Amino acid sequence: MKTSLFIARRYLFGKKSTNAINVISGISVLGLSIGTAALVLVLSVFNGFEDLITGLFSNFNPDVKIEIIKGKTFEEDPSKIAQLEKINGIISISKTIEEVAIFEYKGIQDFGIIKGVDEHFVTVTSIDSTLREGYYVLKKQRSGNQGLDSTAITEYAVLGAGMRNKLSVNVKDVYTPLTVYMAKNTKGIVGQSFRKRYIYPAGTFVIQQDFDNQYILSSLEFARELLNGENKLSAIEIKLANNTEPTEIVKQIEKIMGPDYSVKDRFRQNEAFLKLMNMEKWMSFAILSLTLLLVAFNLVGSLWMIVLDKKKDIAILKAMGADKPLIRNIFLGQGLLLCIIGLFLGFAIALLLYFIQKNAGIVPIPDGFVVDSYPISIRGFDFIAVTTIVLIIGMIASIPPSIRAQNVGTLVREG
Repeated sequence: MKTSLFIARRYLFGKKSTNAINVISGISVLGLSIGTAALVLVLSVFNGFEDLITGLFSNFNPDVKIEIIKGKTFEEDPSKIAQLEKINGIISISKTIEEVAIFEYKGIQDFGIIKGVDEHFVTVTSIDSTLREGYYVLKKQRSGNQGLDSTAITEYAVLGAGMRNKLSVNVKDVYTPLTVYMAKNTKGIVGQSFRKRYIYPAGTFVIQQDFDNQYILSSLEFARELLNGENKLSAIEIKLANNTEPTEIVKQIEKIMGPDYSVKDRFRQNEAFLKLMNMEKWMSFAILSLTLLLVAFNLVGSLWMIVLDKKKDIAILKAMGADKPLIRNIFLGQGLLLCIIGLFLGFAIALLLYFIQKNAGIVPIPDGFVVDSYPISIRGFDFIAVTTIVLIIGMIASIPPSIRAQNVGTLVREG
């Protein structure tokens, strides 16, 4: 193999009988490098969007979420929560409850989801970092003549940007409350079929359209009172310490909670979305790989012309005792070398464009998105995948010329 690669390298960089062979070889290398760069950049853009959206989700979804398998709510069990708090790696636990409700503001009504959260929710999800206006406050004691009155509490809501727009809420208007209607569980007179409460808008968050267009956050006590569920919960949401392995902690949580509860890590909470994005990513990779296969025809032409140019050398090698496998390996090695050159040149182009996009954002995104330019992120596995597919395509393209070369006779007529 060393002999064949040595001769292949000499043929590749040695003088050719005509300059056209060098030109065609250069074109084939350039095509491979552009195809390689395109593969890396496409994967990097998908990685960037995945990281961006996962980051947005993390501002609303916890690291681990516990829900009941059957039904919508379950009774809070302080003993189980106490056991969860003892697990090494869990740094914060938040209790939440949510339900569909009707909201009204200055005569405008719309459906949405009210989510009651406790004081730990802000540390579990970093929801306060997504505020675009107003403040993150869910309740506040009202002051009286003798100072703060512990029995008089004003309830506040933090709205998703979509809900704010649909209801035309003005968070700066401190005098107009948001009316919340919650359907009663029991049947009654039509006019009394809803429970009605008031809450004051305090701020607006912007995360992702699915959340922004549905959710309004309130205190856990307000939502429970609205739902008439004193000790009810929809979920227990958990924040893990950095560099913690979620799989092991999920197993410990499942052991504590029992078979009636589902315990989901961050991936399982967004499983359908992440699987769809991953499928789109590798489908795009497959389509570009087929395009690269078409580009590889230039490599076939280049190697074929080198075979024709080296007929005399092949005949001499055979006369000296070279067998067919050696001749075949020479031109397979030459195709491999051309692929490696195109591969590294493509990586260099991809890395250059990556750093330009990362720092300067030369490819912008239309207005209205959460970022100004296409996000991009390079992962080591992408280079392995691209290297594998380029080398496979290069070897496939090298097979026809190498078979032609091994069939060249030992005597070559001149003139």
